[in-house]
Amino acid sequence: MTDGANKIVSSIMSDAQSKADAIIPEAEKEAALILEKGEEEAQLEKQNILENANKQSTMKYQQLISEAKMNARRSELEAREELIETAFKNAEEELQKIAASSSEEYKNSLKKIIEEASVEIGGGDLVLSTKEEDIAKIKDSIPSLEKEIEAKTGNKTTLEIGENIRTIGGAVIKTKNGDIEVNNTIEARMLRFKKSLRSEVAGILFK
Repeated sequence: MTDGANKIVSSIMSDAQSKADAIIPEAEKEAALILEKGEEEAQLEKQNILENANKQSTMKYQQLISEAKMNARRSELEAREELIETAFKNAEEELQKIAASSSEEYKNSLKKIIEEASVEIGGGDLVLSTKEEDIAKIKDSIPSLEKEIEAKTGNKTTLEIGENIRTIGGAVIKTKNGDIEVNNTIEARMLRFKKSLRSEVAGILFK
């Protein structure tokens, strides 16, 4: 190679080295910036992941607490309902015992039940239906009952013994033509009064 060629080659090599020496620090600086930015983004992503995980954990915890409270409340209401129903069942059994007896208490209640239903109809020619065992308990009281009903309604009243009915106790009164009927059996009265009595029973059980 001639001296001229050597000089050209040397000049090119020297120039390339100078440019390389100038580029390397810039490249290293840019690489450092990229790495730093990558680490910042990674840290930010890590933080986001942790925050999302924390939010989800909190939401799940609140959901579980809410479900536990609802289940506890449902169980409490079911237990209360069961106790109330048991109280009504016990009351019905006690009434059944009283109605099966020949006590003056039940006889007087039966007459009151018949009078109440007859007055509600408005008196007149009525048909009285009870269980077979109760006929003897009120048969002798029918004339006085007719007078009481007539006095309260202002209508001449007759009470005719009708067909026997299956019931714990009480009576069904209806007009002779069957247009109006009042069911005043113990079961019917329990059903009618149950709703209004529930709050009272609950108050006694859970005060």
